[in-house]
Amino acid sequence: MAPTNFPSLIGRRLLGLRRAQFVRDERGVTAIEFGVLALPFFMIIGAILETSVLFLSGQVLDSAVQDVSRLIRTGQAKNLGITSTAAFRARVCDRLYGLFSDCNNKLHVEVNVAGNFSSATISPPVNYTCTADCGWTRPEVFAPGQGSSIVAVQVYYKWPVLVGLGGYSLGNLADGNRLMSGSTVLRNEPFT
Repeated sequence: MAPTNFPSLIGRRLLGLRRAQFVRDERGVTAIEFGVLALPFFMIIGAILETSVLFLSGQVLDSAVQDVSRLIRTGQAKNLGITSTAAFRARVCDRLYGLFSDCNNKLHVEVNVAGNFSSATISPPVNYTCTADCGWTRPEVFAPGQGSSIVAVQVYYKWPVLVGLGGYSLGNLADGNRLMSGSTVLRNEPFT
């Protein structure tokens, strides 16, 4: 009879026992599950936060445009020194509460007189297909008119979008930014 290799038989049985224990061992499962689920969870939280900030900023921009446009409508703009696009932009930026980081370069202002309400046109001054170094397609204008004039006020801002999930993003421009706007058409009061 051939001698059996008793130590290797025991070693194989212990190895099989260790494998079975390893398979049943549940220590560290929580860490592994967290590692698998953390990235999608935090991406969704980031997208929710960015969407919330985007909607809040849009409302703040629209309110700022309405408030400063009221100064044009009542004739107070000239008395307060709002006689240029830079002065109008500064007034709008004062009402944005720090949500908009670059008012000087990313904020575009157009104040035009219209013949009547139906001829007042509101259209964005951007090229939607531009992907790099995209500027505004129209120059800024500040023409608030006289008493009883119909005035179209348009303010646009290129908001940088940070979070994108897969192929989905809140950006509506080809360069990944989101064009935000605030606009109003009003008739000036009959001031002199």
